[in-house]
Amino acid sequence: MWMVISDTHDNLERVKRAVEEAKKRNVRVVFHCGDIVAPFVIPLFKDFELHGVFGNNDGEWLFMKEKAGDAIKKGPRELEVDGKKVALMHEPFLLEAIVKSQMYDYVFYGHTHKMDIRREGKTLVVNPGEACGCLTGKSTMVLLDPDTGEYEVLEI
Repeated sequence: MWMVISDTHDNLERVKRAVEEAKKRNVRVVFHCGDIVAPFVIPLFKDFELHGVFGNNDGEWLFMKEKAGDAIKKGPRELEVDGKKVALMHEPFLLEAIVKSQMYDYVFYGHTHKMDIRREGKTLVVNPGEACGCLTGKSTMVLLDPDTGEYEVLEI
């Protein structure tokens, strides 16, 4: 099982809830679509295989790299995880071109704080909304079965 989360913005209470729920649901891989903000959030994901991108509000890049190693990089990123091709980004620059290319099984992005889940051809596009809940009042994340493409939106 995978978790897609974005825009946590240092909301430790929400991140802890997300992690607890992920553990209950046997999540193995976490994709963070950016705006973690500070390095002290990263250790909360220590029990998972973490893949992330920096967002426009992330600070302390050097210390974040020290905490996360290669798990968090400047996006967009192209990954292969569990045999699936994934594009991971914060801002949705060239999003539609990437989706239309049909090169990826999954495209994950954040930044807008608005949930966007849709299938175009073979590609499932997921913006999990905001985990912090600071703009919409809803703290959300997405759980995803990478083999079937079935997903569940969770409010945390």
